[in-house]
Amino acid sequence: MIRTVIKIDDVACDGCGLCVRACHEGAIGLVGGKARLLRDDYCDGLGDCLPACPTGAISFVKREAAAYDEGAVLAAKSGTEGRPADGCPGSLSRFFVEEDDAAKDTASSVSRPSIGEDVGVSKSELAQWPIQIKLVPVQAPCFAGACVLVAADCTAFACADFHRRFMRGRTTVVGCPKLDGVDYAEKLTEIFARNDVASVAVARMEVPCCGGLEQAARTALARSGKDVPLEVVTISTRGEEL
Repeated sequence: MIRTVIKIDDVACDGCGLCVRACHEGAIGLVGGKARLLRDDYCDGLGDCLPACPTGAISFVKREAAAYDEGAVLAAKSGTEGRPADGCPGSLSRFFVEEDDAAKDTASSVSRPSIGEDVGVSKSELAQWPIQIKLVPVQAPCFAGACVLVAADCTAFACADFHRRFMRGRTTVVGCPKLDGVDYAEKLTEIFARNDVASVAVARMEVPCCGGLEQAARTALARSGKDVPLEVVTISTRGEEL
């Protein structure tokens, strides 16, 4: 059918990623450092992304395109699209409080700090911003001679001292291949190819869906032609290094 969808000027796009965040339908993603319309049927043609673009790279165009599929958009947002009937093993709910009565009594009596309260936590080891793989520029000073850490979103939440053990002295980029629905290998390939990185480390969770992040890093290194050390660390859902 002929309908209105967005068009992205590849030359004008600077890869800032603001349109990706502005698109509530998830129709836009960063591929190779440039914004791309990933699926016609996710674009509602309303243009929430247009005012977010600082370079004017986005415009409307009428062309042959699949009809807007609100059901597919809602399914993607809820994480159900393409999920097997028995559910993703990585989505299985797990609770880490001990089940014995003594542990329950202790847990209920613990004094929890208020949000933002200073409890003497170690300083952040984050070296740059942004950190999302989708948003980080493909060429930046933070990658020059850097030891790059490619981390799954959940790792820093599962591992209590993640900053000290894994992020210190590294340039960190994070993502979740299951939630983002993009090919990280393309973006990582450009990062590794365009910068003189010293090494690459991958921090992933033990759940199967995290394997996509590790595979993307391996593929990107191979495609970039860079002969640098690659280390993979797997974190359990209890925050322990396996």
